[in-house]
Amino acid sequence: MIVRDIMKRAVDRFPDQVALSEADRSLTFAQAWERGSRMANLLRDNGVQPGDRVASLEDNTIQAADLLLACTIGNFVRVPLYARNAVASHVHMVAHTACTALIVDRDHAGDLDEIVAGCPVLKFVLVREDDYEDVLATADPADPAPAIAEDDYHIIRHTAGTTGLSKGVAFTNRRWMAVARDWLYGWPPIEPGDTFLHQSPISHGSGYFFTPTWMAGGRNYLLRKLVPDQVLRLVERERITHMLGIPTILGSLLKHPDAKNCDLSSLKAITVSGAPIADETIRLAYEAFGNALYTGFGQTEINPVTFMHVKEWLSEVPGSNPLRSAGRVQYFGDLRIVDVATHEELPIGEEGEIAARADGQMEGFWDDPDSTSERIVDGWVLTGDMGRMDANGYLYIMDRKNDMIVSGGFNIYPAELENVILSHPEVREVAVFSVPSERWGECPAAVCVVGDDASVTGAEIVDLISRELGSYKKPGEVVVTTTPLPKSAAGKILKRQLREPYWAGHDRRVAGS
Repeated sequence: MIVRDIMKRAVDRFPDQVALSEADRSLTFAQAWERGSRMANLLRDNGVQPGDRVASLEDNTIQAADLLLACTIGNFVRVPLYARNAVASHVHMVAHTACTALIVDRDHAGDLDEIVAGCPVLKFVLVREDDYEDVLATADPADPAPAIAEDDYHIIRHTAGTTGLSKGVAFTNRRWMAVARDWLYGWPPIEPGDTFLHQSPISHGSGYFFTPTWMAGGRNYLLRKLVPDQVLRLVERERITHMLGIPTILGSLLKHPDAKNCDLSSLKAITVSGAPIADETIRLAYEAFGNALYTGFGQTEINPVTFMHVKEWLSEVPGSNPLRSAGRVQYFGDLRIVDVATHEELPIGEEGEIAARADGQMEGFWDDPDSTSERIVDGWVLTGDMGRMDANGYLYIMDRKNDMIVSGGFNIYPAELENVILSHPEVREVAVFSVPSERWGECPAAVCVVGDDASVTGAEIVDLISRELGSYKKPGEVVVTTTPLPKSAAGKILKRQLREPYWAGHDRRVAGS
């Protein structure tokens, strides 16, 4: 099955139903598909061929949906760029995927000349200026209906590139359809007329949900910029039924003064994923959203891996702690913990690297067979995350393999400390990372964000870690602040910005005792 066929089926079934909305307008399925066809023909008329890669640098708008649909309709491979990245990252992503077209919102066109100069393969560059609608209107509205195979590539999303140049994670039509299926299966069904709110960029995690919503006859509501009180009012006014809740974003929504005054009863499913979440935030979310709350774990290379409903999340299970877990493997996937060196499966309860496989995993890294063979071993994706699994199948994530702190010979995982620190009722956000230590080589440091009226001290946080995890895991330094942590466009905490000052003058970002 190909993405185009499933999405076209929704157009045929619901031609006059609203498919897309933004602040000041909406489009029906038929109108949106026609715009996508015009955009596909515009690309084709400017030398872009089926199978070519098309990069985009844009915000959440109906115009961004034009390109998403055009790539689906015309069999072009979409390569979303990330607006907050540096220009060097844009050049790398466009160049190494050999994109032949680049579509840019006017607000992001400042670095365009530098991008174009570094990407000589580009045939067509379009900046969405004031005349964009006129340009689109001149293109042929006929559906080009190219031949598309299940194994044709559909999208290339990029890794964060925290340890080097980002890699292009390539999905075929078949694998992208499996991702849509796997997300849909765990939710209450999306019904015609339901609405998914994209309050975070569709170039990031929220983009996974565009296709499932469309294929079920739902409406994709595109929010250009995140404003917490605007999100709350949108849920109430637009009767939003589904949304993605990055923990940092979710926390800001729930603690907003308007949260208790908004009618959020329309929500059927709000999925929490992407970072550790405080126990307090989970309980606040349950008070606000009730049984609409879900959680899951995944990554760019394979998503989702696990899935869990709030009733299970807050349940008591002998031998398990669902509240501190990432749930159990999703219905169509497999999960195991393997030895980092041998990749052999480890016994239940032992810590190792999380390995997963599913129909919706990546086909591989674009034009990088060596990295692909390192990450996909015997069909299993090695996630680079460390964790353990209990006898009931619950997964507990320790941290990224590369973020592990070796302090005095002991392995310490920042996420483990973060989960405990977030259990303190006055801590809203936390980031734990390695800093140099004369005695231990390196040790953890924690930056904790609290409210203006909080009284918690660094010493209390150290005592909390010592009691819960043991004194050898306690932070060497705790900073308590009211300043929010630095975050990416997707809402993920940028630990590197916090860590770098501590390592000034060091050749490596690890230390030995």
